[in-house]
Amino acid sequence: MRRLDDGTSYREPFDQLVYATGAGPRRLEVPGADAQGIYGVATLADGLRLREVVERERLERVAIVGGGYIGIEMAEAFVARGLAVALVELGPQVMGTLDPDMGALVSAALREAGVEVYLGERVTGFQAASGRVRAVETDRRTLPADLVVLGVGVQPRTELAARAGLPLGESGAVRIDDRMRTGIPGVWAAGDCAETFHLVSRRPAYIPLGTTANKQGRVCGINIGGGYARFPGVVGTAITKFGQTEIARTGLNEREAQALGFEYGVARIEDRTRARYYPDSARIVVKLLAEKGSGRLLGAQIVGGPGAGKRIDVVATALHAGMRVDEFMHLDLAYAPPFSPVWDPLLIAARKLAEQV
Repeated sequence: MRRLDDGTSYREPFDQLVYATGAGPRRLEVPGADAQGIYGVATLADGLRLREVVERERLERVAIVGGGYIGIEMAEAFVARGLAVALVELGPQVMGTLDPDMGALVSAALREAGVEVYLGERVTGFQAASGRVRAVETDRRTLPADLVVLGVGVQPRTELAARAGLPLGESGAVRIDDRMRTGIPGVWAAGDCAETFHLVSRRPAYIPLGTTANKQGRVCGINIGGGYARFPGVVGTAITKFGQTEIARTGLNEREAQALGFEYGVARIEDRTRARYYPDSARIVVKLLAEKGSGRLLGAQIVGGPGAGKRIDVVATALHAGMRVDEFMHLDLAYAPPFSPVWDPLLIAARKLAEQV
């Protein structure tokens, strides 16, 4: 251990040790990355500090690097404040956890709101004047910016774990079992620094989300306190929004299913969130995947208007239960015109998918 006040080191004995260092935002190692006015947003304090900057300074143009959850949510916030927003994404689409056809719907929503979206572009540096950022340089263009927000993902803080000899997984996160044990007696790990188990792929995975971290922390605490608890794993459920467009996913997308060697069928349908004749009925696009032969559901993606996103929880529940698509299509889901068409869009997609698997 090291004392922060004077830097001296000392040894601290323990009976049980929890390694819970979380994750940190990835930084871009490019020229100008240390300029003032470039921010990461990984904690509530980061968000509060960024809001203070926006309220204090006279800004006109904001550039966001990264089109994932943080990038999308920051774009929404800046658009709401009336700022000009440009978003640069290295990949061929925003929301890389979606398939390209579903991510394209999100890109369309961004552009419709006035966000300049630049896909497939690599940030090569930042221009600065008097130490403050003035532009983002990509391999294709220069984008003027009074402020830059980085949303290029996070990585587990495991430098200390590696030096201490804790086993790490392929992702670089700490490898744990379903009781949060690291494999070294008396040493546990939980949260965004640790791996989890993916119930669909049946493999370890690194999915740094607050929901998973909270559950792992509870299981870890019970076990350390003398109880017995297990954390079975996750299915990778996540949700966000941009304006009126809700975005959700769970399980595997097509890229992930292909990488794992699954033979699968896929169904993509467009419908309405409510009965078509009911006020404020909105568009919803649902995509479902299932394994050929077994019919086991593999994943889902949803993009649509208000009322679309939380439908993902139905599929997440089905994935936890290991349901087949022929079972899923007969679920007794609630119906009333303010909430759903007679056939819920999920069930319509399941019927179409059942024909393929």
